[in-house]
Amino acid sequence: MTGLIAFREIVLKVHSRCDLACDHCYVYEHADQSWRARPKVISPEVISHTASRLAEHARDHALPSVTVILHGGEPLLAGTARLRLVCEEFTRALHGIADLDLRIHTNGLQLSTRYLDLFDEYGVRVGISLDGDRAANDRHRRFADGRTSHPLVLAAVALLRSEPYRHLYQGLLCTVDVANDPVAVLDALVELEPPRVDFLLPHATWETPPARPDGAPDAYARWLLRIFDHWDRLGRPVPVRLFESLLSTLRGGPSLTESLGLAPTDLVVVETDGTLEQVDSLKSAFEGAAATGFNVFDHAFDQVAAHPGVRARQLGLAGVSDSCRRCPVVRSCGGGLYTHRYRDRNGFDNPSVYCTDLRELVDGVEGRTAPRETAPQLSDPAELARSQEELTRILLARLHADLAADPGWAQAWEMLAAVEQAGEAGADALDAVLDHPFTRTWVLAALDAARDGGQDAPEAARRLTALAAAAVLRGGLDLPAEVTYRDGEVYLPTLGLLRLGEPGTEGRAALHVTDEGYAVRDGRAEHRFGPTAGDARWQPVRTWSPGPDAAPVALEDLDPYRNCFPRPPRLRLGAGEAEEWRGRLDRAWALLHKAVPEFARAAATGLTTLTPLAGGPRSGGWGEAGRHGPGALGVPYAAGVRETALALLTGRRRTRLRALTEVADLYALDGEWLHRSPWRERPVPVSRLLADVHERVAVEAYRRATATPEPGGADRIHRALDRLSEAAELTVTGKSLVAELRYELKTVDA
Repeated sequence: MTGLIAFREIVLKVHSRCDLACDHCYVYEHADQSWRARPKVISPEVISHTASRLAEHARDHALPSVTVILHGGEPLLAGTARLRLVCEEFTRALHGIADLDLRIHTNGLQLSTRYLDLFDEYGVRVGISLDGDRAANDRHRRFADGRTSHPLVLAAVALLRSEPYRHLYQGLLCTVDVANDPVAVLDALVELEPPRVDFLLPHATWETPPARPDGAPDAYARWLLRIFDHWDRLGRPVPVRLFESLLSTLRGGPSLTESLGLAPTDLVVVETDGTLEQVDSLKSAFEGAAATGFNVFDHAFDQVAAHPGVRARQLGLAGVSDSCRRCPVVRSCGGGLYTHRYRDRNGFDNPSVYCTDLRELVDGVEGRTAPRETAPQLSDPAELARSQEELTRILLARLHADLAADPGWAQAWEMLAAVEQAGEAGADALDAVLDHPFTRTWVLAALDAARDGGQDAPEAARRLTALAAAAVLRGGLDLPAEVTYRDGEVYLPTLGLLRLGEPGTEGRAALHVTDEGYAVRDGRAEHRFGPTAGDARWQPVRTWSPGPDAAPVALEDLDPYRNCFPRPPRLRLGAGEAEEWRGRLDRAWALLHKAVPEFARAAATGLTTLTPLAGGPRSGGWGEAGRHGPGALGVPYAAGVRETALALLTGRRRTRLRALTEVADLYALDGEWLHRSPWRERPVPVSRLLADVHERVAVEAYRRATATPEPGGADRIHRALDRLSEAAELTVTGKSLVAELRYELKTVDA
């Protein structure tokens, strides 16, 4: 069967009765009472068949690991002998197929060293249900005769926390009751030093709504936010899965719990009689809601995975109600737990009965944490530059891992390491060549070649040797700098192109630093080249300054890896052409500073390299962002002053957004959200809409300042920003960027 989501988690009911009488228990106190007809204890036959079915499933789907959760009722009532059989059978069945993660969820009343010694032997981790302090726990978790269970649970946790069992302590599960004091509940749980705390909303549906003592639709959100605030003030002393899931999804990451988010379910339940069921919480909806009609004796897990009820919880965004699909927090709340959406008249096609709570909770956590969770690269150009520098080094290290066995590469890498170790001058010089934008282009191309199996190690080694040699020359280092040339020439990144032979020739040459610049030894002869030495064989990288206080910008028309833009680059400009282009750039930059000074200053930040591109301006004359590191921009050489100004402005906006998306999550990529765009016929993903708005805010400012406004341009941008504000896949950083764009547009409107 294709398209099935494999089950990675099995809930195994080893005992169907309990030694407590919790009045909020979904197994015994809610709609489904099927437990009454099932065996109290799981049989050896069910254990054996379930283990075999799981091994078969793991093998067929090549699962690296599976989790088996021993559950009930109260699973410890099954006794040590039956639990040992479970551990033995599953360990045997999964051996050599998948790693086995065994867990048990218990109320802890029966926990003793007999059980913990068994769990230690098989690595069974233990989660214990506890609703907080004694007052909170006694509200629901009592014996049938009304006695408190709290002291016995605390004794079980104390035993679990002691040596040699501490490593088995998985965490505490707490069911929320808004009648309890949230601060006291959290303090009581934190005092027990759990590895993790899970807060669970009490199971409810639209037919059996949750208790709301004050009648407020957001009572559970307010209770949980008080927990969050206290947890945050305490320095987040223990992981809380509910909060960490929200923080993860707000950053663009995955949900960490079944009760939130859009991740597909990968869990199946095995009852004591071998019946295969859907997630246990469905017992709260109606009699038979969890049933599938399958069992471990006659059916494979794949047959359960194809069940309509299971498939309904694997559809992501398509599996939630229409109103949820249009909600901006749907990535975080996921429409809530599937069970909590149930209504008699239309099943599960509804928002959660906790809908208002979930919206308030997500918004509350986001509002409290957005300043801390927003990526610093958004507002700090220096931090963005540092992150990009680090990214290039990470990619280069990955390439080294692929090519380290090649002798030529290894020799070049040693040369690079020698430069890095040559004090501050060497480190600075190496930074300069590694941060050259087309170093990134080369590394990415080499990684692509390695991934596709067509890697050219000699070519990669040539470029790495040239990088190291350029750093030696830039730093004035007394180190050997031997380069390999092909077709008679070698390009030294950031410096220039050196011709060492006739076209078609290959060889090696030694470079070194002189008092006046650089020199190359070719046989017995030494040829000087560089900033002050005249040598017709040397073509230096030209520069241009965008202003008296600005750092020089390289006019890069030599680097062979500059061919990374959507259109081809120009060949080396003649001296007259270069001077003419500098003049156009001067006038274009002056126009930008006069028309949109704030945007011009932002465009200048981080600009290091301009590459002349072939042909004239495309529609609007916009600049080109290529596959390179930050700081580079491609500008049509034949563009006029106004078009060049617009190309500088829009090109820098494109490269800035690209640089941001490479080091910060602006939006999640796990859904198929599409948005209507004011500029395009068909709906587009949020990445395209955000890129359009990011560019057009600057374009609108420029056109207004130059008396060439686009009719209705600002209105379209406002509409697009409104749609972005409702985009569920934007992260907190993405939303901060939208807020920044709103502010920019406001200054334009003013």
